[in-house]
Amino acid sequence: MKKIFKQALVATLPVLTGYLVLGFGFGIVLKANGFGVGLALAMSVFIYAGSMQYVAIGLLSGGASLLTVALTTLMVNARHLFYGISMLEQYRNIGRKKPYLIFALTDETYSLVCGGEPGLPEKERNNYYFLVSLLNQSYWVAGSLLGAGVGSLIQFNSEGIDFALTALFLTVFLEQWLTAERHVSAVIGVAASVGCLLLFGRENFLIPAMLVIALLLCICKEND
Repeated sequence: MKKIFKQALVATLPVLTGYLVLGFGFGIVLKANGFGVGLALAMSVFIYAGSMQYVAIGLLSGGASLLTVALTTLMVNARHLFYGISMLEQYRNIGRKKPYLIFALTDETYSLVCGGEPGLPEKERNNYYFLVSLLNQSYWVAGSLLGAGVGSLIQFNSEGIDFALTALFLTVFLEQWLTAERHVSAVIGVAASVGCLLLFGRENFLIPAMLVIALLLCICKEND
C-alpha cells in the first residue's frame, strides 16, 4: 500500500499545486461575499465541484431559486455524465470504493485515472484510483480552508481570482498533449467546443459541445 500511495502522490503533484491555488481562490471569493469557513469546508467536502462551487457563490449571493441552482448545476457539470460513462468498465470491479470514486471524478482526477495504471495488478490498481481521488479532494479542501481563513484575516480585492480555474484546465490540457502519443481526442475537444461556442454562444454551448465530442469520439473508437 505504501508503494501505491507513493505512486498516487507523485501522479497528483501537478493537481496539488493547481488545487491549492484554486481552492484558495474559492475560499477568498466565498469569504469576500460574506460566507464563512464552515461553508467553504462543507462545499468542498460534499459538493467538490470546482467550477460549480465558484458559480454557486454568485447563486447564493443573488438569492437564486432551487430550480435555477439545479439547472445551472446540470449545465456546468454535464460533462461529468460522459466521464462516468467512459469509466463504467474500468470501475466495474472496484467494490465498496465505487460510490466515492464516482463522486470524486473531477476533470483532473479523470485525466489521471482514465488511462489506468498498467504497471499494477487489478487490486492495487483499484487502490491507486482511490488514493488519487482522495488525495486530489484533500488538496481542494485544504486550499479552500486556507483561502477562507486568510480571507477572514485580510481584506483585499478578489476580482479576477476565479480565472485560476481556467488556468488549471489549460495546464491539464497541455500536460496531456505533451505526454499523449495521439492527439485526436484533444483536437476533437477543442474543435467541437469552439464550433459550438460560435454557434450557440457562451451561455448555451456546453451541452451541445459535450454531445458532439461524445459522438465524434465514439465514431473514432469504432474506426480504430
